[in-house]
Amino acid sequence: MKAGSSAKRISSTPPAAQSVTAKRKAKTSAQGKKYATIRRDLARQRKALLEEAVEGLSNPNGQEAFPDVSDQASAEVEQNFSMRIREREQRLIKKIDEALDRMDQNIYGICERCEEEIPYPRLKARPVTTLCINCKTLEEQEEKIRR
Repeated sequence: MKAGSSAKRISSTPPAAQSVTAKRKAKTSAQGKKYATIRRDLARQRKALLEEAVEGLSNPNGQEAFPDVSDQASAEVEQNFSMRIREREQRLIKKIDEALDRMDQNIYGICERCEEEIPYPRLKARPVTTLCINCKTLEEQEEKIRR
């Protein structure tokens, strides 16, 4: 038996770094609990949208030949409307996935523009948002000027 083999194992991480790591884990855990309701809501909404999409694909409203021109036009308008709704739902699913990814990366709830925390009521009302209300207002004003 070698001398020193019964010596205590020394951690390679300095004590200061260990406390920082512990603080990060605690913050991550607290953040996970803080946004747990929003995560569940997003997951439910995503699931419902995907189920609707699958149902829409399995029961498509095919082009029918209508003898009346106005009936044909109405059917085409309805089909275009349905396609626009599906496109909006696809974009929403993408935004939901991005929000869930930000939660996993612990950057959810941080404004992408000013890097301040987005208030919880705003996140609850618009969980896919990436901007605080002030930055969103600024963005909308800038868009209005560009038009």
